[in-house]
Amino acid sequence: MIKNVVFDFGGVLIDWNLRYLYQSEFSSTEEMERFLSDVFTFEANHRLDAGESFSSVIGELQGKFPEYKDALALLLTRWPDTLGDEITGTVETLEKLHAQKAPLYGLTNWSEETFPHAEARFPFLQYFKGITVSGAVKLAKPDPKIYHRLLSDFSLKAEECVFIDDREDNIMVAKDLGFKAIHFTEPGLMNKALQELGVLKG
Repeated sequence: MIKNVVFDFGGVLIDWNLRYLYQSEFSSTEEMERFLSDVFTFEANHRLDAGESFSSVIGELQGKFPEYKDALALLLTRWPDTLGDEITGTVETLEKLHAQKAPLYGLTNWSEETFPHAEARFPFLQYFKGITVSGAVKLAKPDPKIYHRLLSDFSLKAEECVFIDDREDNIMVAKDLGFKAIHFTEPGLMNKALQELGVLKG
């Protein structure tokens, strides 16, 4: 029986995109995309998610790519500009689950340094009984260890949890560990899956 709902945050509840910060900082979209693919890469951001400090990662990249020193520095001074709005349909579902007293938990890849910005901006994060922030525990999805950390920290059983995430690699690990899992693509399909599991009523 599913008792607990575990949400990823970025891309599920919160619209987060580095392009919100950088779209006005480059002379062309092509240059911005080159920066995001070759300089501040997915791997670099993952290092932050896994607990490395901004000063360490950004400093290393500034040494490697001095021509992008100023662009990289924006991640230190204007990181909140990467946050978009809440993803309305998903947050509406979250509010329904909260009203139905479903136990809610978070499992998010997020730097410990920047997560307070999200907490200050999005009041719905108060609905969660517990949140495992990757940067705080120095582990990041899809490493199975962070899923085990969530379960142990909040005394949960995988088979009693449904996990919602927008990345398929994270979903596959959750399934391997015994979670029910929903690959998030849009709120309507998520709601249907939650209703079929008997978690979301009405």
